[in-house]
Amino acid sequence: MTAAPRVRFAPAPTGYLHVGGARTALFNWIFARQTGGALVLRIEDTDLERSREELVDVVLSTLDWLGIDFDEGPYRQSERLEYYDLAVDKLLGDGRAYRCDCTPDDVKARKEQRGDKTPGYDGFCRDRDLPPGPGVAVRFRTPDEGTVAFDDLVRGHVSFECADLVDFVVQRADATPTFLVANAVDDAEMRITHAIRGEDLLNTVPSVLMLMDALGYEHRPTYAHVPLLVDEKRQKLSKRRHSVAVEEYRDGGYLPEAFVNFLCLLGWGPPDGEEIRPIERTIADFRLQDVTKSAAFFDTKKLDHFNGEYIRALEAADFVERCRPFFDRVEWAPSEWPPGPFVQMAPLVQERVVTLAEVPGLVDFLFLDQVPLDEAAWEKAMKHEAAPAILDATIDAYAEGPWEAEHLHRALAEIGERFGLKLGKAQAPVRVAVTGRTVGPPLFESLEVLGREATLDRLRSARERLAGGR
Repeated sequence: MTAAPRVRFAPAPTGYLHVGGARTALFNWIFARQTGGALVLRIEDTDLERSREELVDVVLSTLDWLGIDFDEGPYRQSERLEYYDLAVDKLLGDGRAYRCDCTPDDVKARKEQRGDKTPGYDGFCRDRDLPPGPGVAVRFRTPDEGTVAFDDLVRGHVSFECADLVDFVVQRADATPTFLVANAVDDAEMRITHAIRGEDLLNTVPSVLMLMDALGYEHRPTYAHVPLLVDEKRQKLSKRRHSVAVEEYRDGGYLPEAFVNFLCLLGWGPPDGEEIRPIERTIADFRLQDVTKSAAFFDTKKLDHFNGEYIRALEAADFVERCRPFFDRVEWAPSEWPPGPFVQMAPLVQERVVTLAEVPGLVDFLFLDQVPLDEAAWEKAMKHEAAPAILDATIDAYAEGPWEAEHLHRALAEIGERFGLKLGKAQAPVRVAVTGRTVGPPLFESLEVLGREATLDRLRSARERLAGGR
């Protein structure tokens, strides 16, 4: 009977959760859920100088937001140092590793003296018998001949010539293990069957496989290296040029289910061609062998489209509740939730936004005593010579009659006709006077929710400002 697959997600707590890392975690999670396997969370925190405990919490909370849960862990490599020390001792005892006190400057100076332009370590300490001590690292003795080959579920057959590989460090001069030895030990000891990760780690596989062989492990994971994420210029996503932290998208008002749907399509395409799809269908259809080799375009316009579609598919009450964190951020946050005016406007706002972060700014005029005036919008709307007269006529028309959107619409349309203006032109000064902006939710429904008294007060204030020449 074949054992159930075991996969792992192994972030290093040295920064935010990169969108590429989130995509990797998602592919591992989908594979585990599809096959009935186990997903292991492993925190790779052996870099003691850069690892920070608070960043572990950031990664965990972000994964939770994405709906990615784990069957085992988190295991912390910082709590497993004894296993890596034993591995290094075995490598030294078997002659598969040696101590080295060379600094990067030492290596550089020797190469310059010889005119050697080949990259990497030059093997200077291979035949030296150095004792352990400060400043002494441990390097793996890479075979001079042969090849290291493996079959990758995404990349196909991959082969590296040993002659092109350098003697890599397995234990730093501060006695901490490197990623390579910790990765080899943990993947073997934790019986990881599939290592699904980013293409940028492809070149570490030969080192890990050589270590597993030298340490006597018979276990080998099957590798699947998923493509890198790039922008529209085919440049690799980087924090210097792009928004790459998942937290930015969470805090920017993207729905987790929309973001997950989008991430699933970065390197994989559904067989039925339907891209907006529930995660359950993706779990059923996903195949690692179908992941493409070519770089995946992180198309923010497509993400916006997905998010807008998911927002519009929400039940009205759910939409209101999901907006709550974004209202909590503003200075004028309602004291009670849900606020009645927003509940009334929510269906209209829901049809118009791309992200939840936009919502408070579209309805702030309902909650503020003073209109949040956009000066550019004011200049644009009030520059028409008929603007003062339109405001006067609207004040008169709105002083009486039913306070209903349909009546308010009809009254302003008639005023526009009186001045030879279409409704869009006629309502511009009214919208800016009442909401402070030229764009927003439907005007007449907004006025109905705002109420007669507040609407007339704002129209009169705008008229006074025009009269004052401001």
